Order: sequence, then structure tokens, then C-alpha cells
Amino acid sequence: MKLTSKTTIHLAATADRHTQTFIIQYFPKMNSPLAFSFPLLLLLLFFFLSSIPSVSTISPHAKKQPPNGMLPSEAETLFKIMDSMSSDQSWRVSYSNPCKPGSSWPGIECKQGNDGYLHVTRLDFGTRPNPTCKKTATFPYQIFSLSYLQSVFFFSCFTHTKTTLSVSADRLYNSSLQQLSLRSNPALVGPIPPQISSLKFLQILTLSQNRLNGQIPVKIFSLNSLVHLDLSYNLLAGTIPVQVGNLRNLVGLDLSYNSLTGSIPSTIGQLGMLQKLDLSSNSLTGSIPDSIDKLSLLAFMALSNNKLTGNFPKGLAKLQSLQYFLMDDNPMFIPLPVEFGILVKLQELRLANSGYSGSIPPSFSQLNNLSTLSLQNNRLTGEIPVVFGSLSHIYHLNLSRNFLDGVVPFNSSFLKRLGRNLDLSGNPGLCLNPAEAYSVKIGIGVSICGSNKNGSLIKPVKKSQAPRGLQKSFSLFPALGAFALHYMLFLV
Repeated sequence: MKLTSKTTIHLAATADRHTQTFIIQYFPKMNSPLAFSFPLLLLLLFFFLSSIPSVSTISPHAKKQPPNGMLPSEAETLFKIMDSMSSDQSWRVSYSNPCKPGSSWPGIECKQGNDGYLHVTRLDFGTRPNPTCKKTATFPYQIFSLSYLQSVFFFSCFTHTKTTLSVSADRLYNSSLQQLSLRSNPALVGPIPPQISSLKFLQILTLSQNRLNGQIPVKIFSLNSLVHLDLSYNLLAGTIPVQVGNLRNLVGLDLSYNSLTGSIPSTIGQLGMLQKLDLSSNSLTGSIPDSIDKLSLLAFMALSNNKLTGNFPKGLAKLQSLQYFLMDDNPMFIPLPVEFGILVKLQELRLANSGYSGSIPPSFSQLNNLSTLSLQNNRLTGEIPVVFGSLSHIYHLNLSRNFLDGVVPFNSSFLKRLGRNLDLSGNPGLCLNPAEAYSVKIGIGVSICGSNKNGSLIKPVKKSQAPRGLQKSFSLFPALGAFALHYMLFLV
């Protein structure tokens, strides 16, 4: 096939500048005897075009990056937040490019969106190296205008100037916030606004160690995405809403250290994913609901310092994941449940100051993972189970101020291992074998058993309550164990 002049014109018209030059220079006379065949021409064109250096092109749909990589409106909102929150430096001057890679603000994280711009996704305030908060700082409602913001943390920020969480629902609808954390802010007062329920993507809500008051808004329990809810250490009053059962994805619930009243709602049993439940230090009444036996994943349960009474749930033994059960300071006045001995994963069991009566169930000897057992200041009678001395993991044992009797069944190795973390004082009927008594240097608050050859009673070890400082140090260990699990599971 011969390449005609008409074909040449068509190629030249549709080719780029380099191809046009090639055609003009090498094919001036297409009707000459030297005219190339069409296939050969295509082959030459291929080699010619492949030899041209490639030039990167920019998609016509890609938006040109502005100088700071952010939308000017978003950058201005960020500057306003920083001006109101922190006086560490002049943020507009020192960090004029807040999201610039390699020189971004401390306490800020940015990610590129589908629109090609850099957007703020996380802000941290309150502790260095994050920006610290000035005394006049108040809650910056502008954070809800940062539509790409996913996590925000305020730790010990609002300490002098009183501020609230008041915000209109209109500001929240476009928010992508997944985590909102405000901790240790003594000047954060007022009620929890129901409008928070408009944060539909919220997974973690931490409003701990503030001075929030009023009742817990029912609307909060419409946040179906919530995984962790922490309202502890506030001034909240009223009852726990039955709607708490709507939070089917909840893993951690902490309402401790408030002034909540009423009973624990039975709907708590609907939280099938729950691993941590802390309702301690309130004024809750009634008994633990039977529905709690459905919480098969529950590892931590704290109900201490309430006004709970009545029997334990019949299905208590079903809580086979339970590792920490803290229920000191409740007017229970019932025998110790034998079912505790079936919860073989228990590491810490605290049932002090609650009026428990009867003997210590032999089933407690099956708790081979137990490290802390606190049963002081009850009405327990009978002897200490002999096999307690073989619990290899136990390091803190307090059986003081009961009515226990008999010989202490612990050998010198056990006594030395626990040392000051063993308290048996306040049990007049208990005594310690002389051989073991003289092998340890620390008194455990009980007399020495038996008499000498002359028939006179051997001088007992001085009876006394454990020193106050000793009691405090003892009680610290269970708390450390409890908080360790809390942070492993739910670090916010």
C-alpha cells in the first residue's frame, strides 16, 4: 500500500508537533519511487515516538495546591482556635503552614483528602510537647467547623475560666468527629449538652475529671457507634437511663465517682460487647440485675462504694471472662457466694466493708490466678482455708477485722513472700504456729499459739491493727492492678 498525500495531510493534522516535523522532513514527496509502504511508516513512527522523552502530565481534574496545602478557610479557623487556646507562641507567625510536612504544629495531625488539600484530623491540647492552654482558655466550639477532624483531646486545659460544652446542633451535623476527650478540666462546668448526639460518627466520648453536673442526657444513648463512654469523676446526678442498653457496640462504660442514684438498669445486660463496667462511688441502690450474666466478655467490674444490697445474680458463674471484681463498701450482709470460686480467671477480688457473714467458701481455693483478695472488716467466721497457702499468685491478702479463728495455715515461705501485704489483725481467735512465728520478722497481727513446758502462755505478738500507712499502701496495690487493666483496654 502506498502512502498518498491525502494520508500524509491527515497524519500531519492529527499528530503532535514532534510528529509533524518528522513527517515534513522525511516524507516531502509521497509519490516518489522512494515512498515507504504504510506498515513501514507506522513502524518508523513507533520508534520515533518512543524515543521522545516522556513528559509527566497533571490530570486536568487535579486541583492546584495552595501555598500552605490547606483551604484558606480551614487554616483561618485553626488560627482562631489556637489564638483562643494557647499563648505558647504566635501561631500565625511561627507556624504559618500548620500542616506542612516536616514542620507541622505540635499536637496536630493532618491528612490529604480526596480533594487534594491537607486537612486537620487530630488536635491535642494541654501537655507538652502539645500546646499548653492559657488561663483564659474556654471551650473552642470552632472545632466542630473542621469537617475532617476525627480526634480532639483537651487535658487540663480549662482550669481557671469557667466554660461549658454548650453548642448548637447545627454546628455538629457536618462533623466527622470520632473521638472527643476532655479530662481534668476543673473549670468545665454545666450539663452535658444533648446536642452531642448529633455527632453520628462518635466512637469514644471521654468527659472525665471535670465538674459537669445535671443528669446524663438520654439522647447520648442514641450514639450507636459508641465504643467507649467515660463520664467519671463529675457531679452528675439522677439515674442511669434504661436507654443505656441501646449502645450495643459499647466495650467500656465508666460512670464512677458521680452522685448517681436508683438501681442498675436491667438493660445493662444488652451490652453484649462490654468488657469494662465501672459504676463505683455513686449512691446506687437495689441489687445487681440478673441480666448481667449475659455479659460473657466482661473482664472488669467495679461496683464499690454504693448502697447495693440483696443477693448476687443467679448466673454469676457465667462471667467466665471476669478478671477484676471490686465491690467494697456496700451493705450486703449476706454469706459470701460460692460462685466466686468458679470464676477461675479472677485476679483481684475485693469485698471489704460489706457485712459478709459465714465462713470463707472452700471454692475460693480454686482461684489459682488470684493476686489480691480483700475481705477485711466483715463478719466472717471459721478457719482460713488451708489451701490458701498454696495460691502461688497471691501477693496481697487482707482478712483483718473479722471473727476468724484457728491456726493460721501459712508456712514461713508464704509469710515472707507476702510480708507487709498480709494483714490478719483484728481476729481474736486466730493464732500463729510458733515455728512459723519465729521464722518471720514481721508481725501479722495475731497471737502465737500454744504454751511452753512450764505451762505458761507464750508471750503473743503484739495485737494491733495494721498501721495506717501500711493499710494505705496495701489498698494502693489493688488500685494499681485495676487501673492497669483499664489503660490496657481503653487508653483514650
